[in-house]
Amino acid sequence: MTKLTDFPIAKHWPPKDPDAIQLYSFTTPNGVKASIALEEMGLKYDAHKVSIMDNDQFTEAFLSLNPNNKIPAIIDPNGPGGAALPLFESGAILIYLAEKTGKLLPKDPAIRYEVLQWLMFQMGGVGPMFGQMGYFVKFAGSEIEDRRPAERYINESKRLLGVIDKQLVGRDWIAGDYSIADIAIAPWLRTVRDFYEAGELVEWDKLERVPAYLDRFLDRPAVQAGLVNPPRD
Repeated sequence: MTKLTDFPIAKHWPPKDPDAIQLYSFTTPNGVKASIALEEMGLKYDAHKVSIMDNDQFTEAFLSLNPNNKIPAIIDPNGPGGAALPLFESGAILIYLAEKTGKLLPKDPAIRYEVLQWLMFQMGGVGPMFGQMGYFVKFAGSEIEDRRPAERYINESKRLLGVIDKQLVGRDWIAGDYSIADIAIAPWLRTVRDFYEAGELVEWDKLERVPAYLDRFLDRPAVQAGLVNPPRD
C-alpha cells in the first residue's frame, strides 16, 4: 500500500502532521482554490510553500508529484482504500475534496452537474483567458507594442464577466448554494480587480452583481484563511 513516505516530495517538504493532507501550493488564484476548499471543509492539512518566484515548481521533488510543474498539488495520506493519493490540477482537487467530505458538491444529480459545469467554465475559460489578459496587462506582455493580443484577451475577459454577472441574477452564488464552483471562480475575480488592477479595462463598475458576489466570497472566514495559506513569507 502506498504511503506518504513513499513520495520524494515528502522528503523535500517534510510533513508536520503525517496524517494530514499535504498541500503544495502558492497563493495564486489557482493555488488558493485548494487551501480555501480545505478550510471550508474542515480538513486537516499541512501547507507547503512552492514558490513560483523561486522556481520551486521545477524542482525534481515537485515534478515527481506533478510532471506539469503547476501548483497546487496534494497528497492525501488517507486516500481511497487507505492508500496515499497524489493529485494535481486544481479542479480535480476540488472535486476530490468535495467527494471525500460530502461538502460543497450536491448529491442531487441535476444540481451536481450544474456545479460541475461552472467549475469547467472556470477551468476552460475564466482561468486561461483572465490569465492571458494579466500577462498583457500586468507582466512582460505589457511591453508589446501591438495592442491586438491585449485587446483580444481584455474583450474575452469582459465577455466572461458578463456571463457570470448574468448567471448571478436572483442568486447569491453561482450554482444555487455555495459550492466548489464559487471557490474556483471567485479567486480569479479578485485577481482581475486587485492584482492585475484591470477593473477599468474590463468595465468592472458596470457589472451589476459580480462586485457584491466577490465581496460575499471574501467575507467568508474560511476564504480569508485560505487566501494566505501557505504564507508567502
